[in-house]
Amino acid sequence: MERKEELKKEIQDRFGEFYVDFSSPFGEDTLIIKKEGILPVLSFLKNYGFEFLLDITAVDYLGKKPRFEVVYHLLSFKEKKRIRVKADVDEDESEVITVTSLWKNADWLEREVWDMYGIIFDGHPNLKRILMYEEFKGHPLRKDYPFRKRQPRIELLYPED
Repeated sequence: MERKEELKKEIQDRFGEFYVDFSSPFGEDTLIIKKEGILPVLSFLKNYGFEFLLDITAVDYLGKKPRFEVVYHLLSFKEKKRIRVKADVDEDESEVITVTSLWKNADWLEREVWDMYGIIFDGHPNLKRILMYEEFKGHPLRKDYPFRKRQPRIELLYPED
């Protein structure tokens, strides 16, 4: 049995209550899970050999339910393989568990997703803006963010002489 099929079967057996789908469009392995399974499934994948967290991002499907999808990109150096893990997140409950206990770099990646999309990472040690300034209102990568929205002015840290 191919390693990919082994992984799919093991995830289905261990995490059946969280499992939604496993496919490989264009050769890219993609696992879709329920958001409640993020921590246990990603922990399993890390121990399985996907030891490096490349990125965390989100997708806004404005007008659909659930509205958001949180996407984790993992890498196995040994196998030279990647896997994408997706979890749907409802706009009304736009909160998922943090994975900073598994990967330290999740700290900044989760902060970026929160800053841009407004998805909260429960248990995050320092969830604050990372790209936008603190006074910024809203989350600019949401598809309903006003194109020409005016933001409050801020004082420069280093005023010109």
